[in-house]
Amino acid sequence: MLRMPSCLLKLTRVVLSHKLGVVFILTISFVFFASVVFYWRTGNDAEAQLYSFHTQSKCAEFLPYLPHPTAGGPPPSPGDVFFVETSEKTDPSYLFTCSVESAARTHPGTRVVVLMKGLANGNASLPNHWAFSLLSCFPNVEFRHLDLPELFSGTPLAKWYLQSEHQKEEHFLAVLSDACRITIMWKFGGIYLDTDFIVLRNLKNLTNALGIQSQDVLNGAFLSFKPKHEFMELCMKDFVENYNGQIWGHQGPELLTRVFKKWCPISYIQNNMSCKGVRALSPEVLYPIFWGDWKKLFDTVNSSELHRLLKNTYAVHVWNKLSHGTRLEITSQAFLAQLYSQFCPATSTKMKRDSEGQSRPVM
Repeated sequence: MLRMPSCLLKLTRVVLSHKLGVVFILTISFVFFASVVFYWRTGNDAEAQLYSFHTQSKCAEFLPYLPHPTAGGPPPSPGDVFFVETSEKTDPSYLFTCSVESAARTHPGTRVVVLMKGLANGNASLPNHWAFSLLSCFPNVEFRHLDLPELFSGTPLAKWYLQSEHQKEEHFLAVLSDACRITIMWKFGGIYLDTDFIVLRNLKNLTNALGIQSQDVLNGAFLSFKPKHEFMELCMKDFVENYNGQIWGHQGPELLTRVFKKWCPISYIQNNMSCKGVRALSPEVLYPIFWGDWKKLFDTVNSSELHRLLKNTYAVHVWNKLSHGTRLEITSQAFLAQLYSQFCPATSTKMKRDSEGQSRPVM
């Protein structure tokens, strides 16, 4: 029979003689460990609750009346609403914010995706700017980094984008925006909107459509197409084959106009015409204010006249290239001020607060 070594025997006697002490020490250790785990979890939960409360408080400040989807209505048609910012800017203007808010309110069951080149890629937090705080309160609004090489990959525009000399052109950012919108429509489908639109009603029934901005000229500030549509594919091919970045609009309105005329084929575009499944919507649908009359946006108009002007309008293009920098009296009865108040009330409220510290906020 093997004998226990003397050192081990002594240790065993000591443990047995102090059995109660060992149990006590183990009990204290367990209680301490359990307490640490409990308070760690409680602290995390409290922090999460505090963050949630802080977020809710912020949203309550911006959005006293959150929109709710209509119960029992038909499910929304597929496709997201897209906005694009091709510059490095991460400080959305009042008009930019109003555009996204109005789209989010009129499309509560649809994802509204804001693609911004200046946002960090990955899971980085959004910039500390009031517009991001306000728009993040809408559950259907998403901000994403605009990854241009990835967007253009697999399209005729991939090679064009890699040619660095284009970035030196005077109108490059506008041309880049033109490239993005037709690529997004071809790849993903849905609705594309410029960030100077104020949306009045749901746009989802305007499928495979674009708007006439003026006599015989189409505009791409609004596009609505199913993914992989042949018309958008022709637009991408024309973009590359007939490229001229030196002429303003050549890659935008002029491109869409010449492709549509080939698509039909026709020599003149008539209001609200449909050709091989693609519709050219009348100016009153999306461009009720002619670009040359943009100052009318700042004129006073009574509510009945406003209703009459917008009777058949789905969205109003504000022509920001021309109206940018114009000061708006947000508390007035100006055409544009009334649009802000009715269709992007959270942005309007923010403008009113800011106007207390200055004469009139700039759009």
